[in-house]
Amino acid sequence: MGALSRPEEVVALVKLRVAAGQIKRQIPPEEHWAFAYSMLQNVSRSFALVIQQLGPELRNAVKDDTSIPTEVKVPILQEFYRHIYNRNWHFSCLKGETSTDIFDPPLDSLPQVETVDDYDEYCHYVAGLVGYGLSRLFYAAGTEDLASDPLSNSMGLFLQKTNIIRDYLEDINEIPRSRMFWPREIWSKYADKLEDFKYEENSEKAVQCLNDLVTNALIHAEDCLQYMSALKDHAIFRFCAIPQIMAIGTCALCYNNVNVFRGVVKMRRGLTARVIDETNSMSDVYTAFYEFSLLLESKGVPFGKVTVQAYADFVLYPVVSPNDARIWKY
Repeated sequence: MGALSRPEEVVALVKLRVAAGQIKRQIPPEEHWAFAYSMLQNVSRSFALVIQQLGPELRNAVKDDTSIPTEVKVPILQEFYRHIYNRNWHFSCLKGETSTDIFDPPLDSLPQVETVDDYDEYCHYVAGLVGYGLSRLFYAAGTEDLASDPLSNSMGLFLQKTNIIRDYLEDINEIPRSRMFWPREIWSKYADKLEDFKYEENSEKAVQCLNDLVTNALIHAEDCLQYMSALKDHAIFRFCAIPQIMAIGTCALCYNNVNVFRGVVKMRRGLTARVIDETNSMSDVYTAFYEFSLLLESKGVPFGKVTVQAYADFVLYPVVSPNDARIWKY
């Protein structure tokens, strides 16, 4: 009944399924590529679809294999720059073969995220630097101008902060030790311990803290819109824009939503399919950001303090009127 109650999503879901099948048939026959693409699907099916729309010269995936000992990984990382232009280089491991490998620090070595500056720094190293690297890849491919580091950083931070917010319960219940990425500077205003938020008696304070963090994430929205507005290549544009729309949509769903502390809150598959199908121009991005900003506003976001509203006043409202907006059922 879910899809039938939203018939506008049925076509998008069918298109998504067909596109996924077409792309699957395009996977190179070599064993190491089959392994790499299967790992990509395991990370995220929807994002894998976006990645696989890029040209092959931009499509190389870099993912960590936690089964490889650190003493093996580090020398590979230190020498990796020597192999970047060698398409025949690959590393054999127990789980298969992959062309790249990155060291992910063990959980015990993660620093405590105390301040908002710590939070921004952590997100910079795990996602902002990815933004730097992608911007340089796009430039090196000759398809885009070189984006500034601050804008590239914001593209990563908006996605990373959204994931950290959404994944609270999974991270706090991590075995053998909780993953604590929410900054103490924010959560300590509402609780003595970060894990207190998962208990029902602390729901009111938990939601207040959640809203504080969503508001912090939305600060990066203006930079993201500015970054995307400069992109020229259609495949690269979609690669960048679809996750950003998913991010602001997830922020809108999470804001003021106690279910973040009870389970998984994410955009339903039909709406995700529509975002993937209908994101083809900057006008589409403005429309999506506008509509999700309306949802945020309806849930009480203090837009006077949020950059996205200032940007909406300057860009979105002249481009998108309420009569032009798609009627998306959240």
